[in-house]
Amino acid sequence: MEDTASLWRTDPATFRDVAIKRQSVEAALAGECPPVERVRYLALLGRDTEALDEGFKLLPHTPDRRELLLILAQVNQRQYRWHDAAVLHEKALRTVQSPEEEAYVRHHIGRRLFDEARFRAAADEFQWAADLYRVAGQPELAEDNRQAMRHALQVHGAERAVGRSAFDLS
Repeated sequence: MEDTASLWRTDPATFRDVAIKRQSVEAALAGECPPVERVRYLALLGRDTEALDEGFKLLPHTPDRRELLLILAQVNQRQYRWHDAAVLHEKALRTVQSPEEEAYVRHHIGRRLFDEARFRAAADEFQWAADLYRVAGQPELAEDNRQAMRHALQVHGAERAVGRSAFDLS
């Protein structure tokens, strides 16, 4: 079985999870995979309705509640259902038991805010995550979040300079 880390990645420009090898994700989905990963793979393949249905059915029974909440939030983000995603992020925050766990959720909140084109707010969340990772003794993850913060601030500055969204395609 292929290492699942090679199946998908987070795009550093958009902070969205993307399938690297779509056929491999489909093969992993067809085989034996953990239930939470199954929901992730459905989401990566754009099978959002299935991902939401299976994810919400799994939610009361999974020991990995936080990760599943974050995956479900991402599905809602892709559908521009910002409020629903925010509610799931808040539920994920209620599961944290350490600064490192909180940092992980804050990073995901930053990704949602970036997706909403709320770049300044995203930068604030990435900074918060960086501080929490630093306190938790995770300097690499702290630096990753500082880089995400800088990217969000760069996009925010570009948006303000031209007076429109930096991602406006028209």
